[in-house]
Amino acid sequence: MIVVGGEALVDLVPGEPLDSTVDGGLRALLPRLGGGPYNVALAAARLGAPTAFLSRVSADRFGVALVDRLAASQVDISLLQRGDEPTTLAVVALDERGGAQYTFYVEGTADRLVSDPGALPEETTALSLGTLGMVLEPGVSTYEQVLRRESARGTLTALDPNIREALIADPAAYRERFASWLPDVRLLKISDDDAAWLAEGTDPVAAAKTWIESGVDAVVLTRGADGVSVITSAGELAHVPSRKVTVADTIGAGDTVQGALLAWLHEHEVRDLAALDASAWTQALGFAAIAASITVSRSGAEPPTAAEMASAV
Repeated sequence: MIVVGGEALVDLVPGEPLDSTVDGGLRALLPRLGGGPYNVALAAARLGAPTAFLSRVSADRFGVALVDRLAASQVDISLLQRGDEPTTLAVVALDERGGAQYTFYVEGTADRLVSDPGALPEETTALSLGTLGMVLEPGVSTYEQVLRRESARGTLTALDPNIREALIADPAAYRERFASWLPDVRLLKISDDDAAWLAEGTDPVAAAKTWIESGVDAVVLTRGADGVSVITSAGELAHVPSRKVTVADTIGAGDTVQGALLAWLHEHEVRDLAALDASAWTQALGFAAIAASITVSRSGAEPPTAAEMASAV
């Protein structure tokens, strides 16, 4: 079973423009259920992998909708905690290419107050963490404990930092903490923009090689329209191009890559990333790229099902 830990939130995504004479040309905001880890859990489960979500979710109406969507996608919610605190909100602004910029409302929200669940279920084979869950206290300290504990017992650990710079008050301290996680991370999935930010302008591939030296087994680098690559101790082992589609927006694209990779690894019973050769990585990245192409072709983070993947191949 794959366990995904981190926040569940509501993205407020621009809809149709309002009356400019009254509202200054602002657009209506449409609620879309999301959050990086939440999307990863949906993506993996919809592709047929047994997946559980570890988080704290509000009991408000947004929280109810978040939990209902998990259940509808066959995500195990036995590790889910509930609270009376409000749901985190992310107001989304889209650029001309569908790229998303976020403004977050996180004070006193439910997801950051997650408590340590103790040892994960015995059947757990992979743990995925990232995004706000690895930034906001006290949640980050909780997830950090889970990461180190699961790494020590041999779980395949995965991290997508999914940088939200506006919420990182002390970039130097965050970079230092990120470096401290790497010996306990087997799979690091990261965008080229996030890699450049973390490495303070260093070329993403060069940064990835440094992270490999710090203990990571494989770095999967997402490059937007330029595709997806994997870097291991053997160098840049594989690359696949992006699939050509009409992009609605890019919300959830990287999360879908992470969920699809975890689902592929589960399906092929991969526990040791060092066992994958260039051909196997090409298959895994190709699978993830197809899944992401479906997600970006529709508004909001809406990862594909296994049936949609089968028809897309």
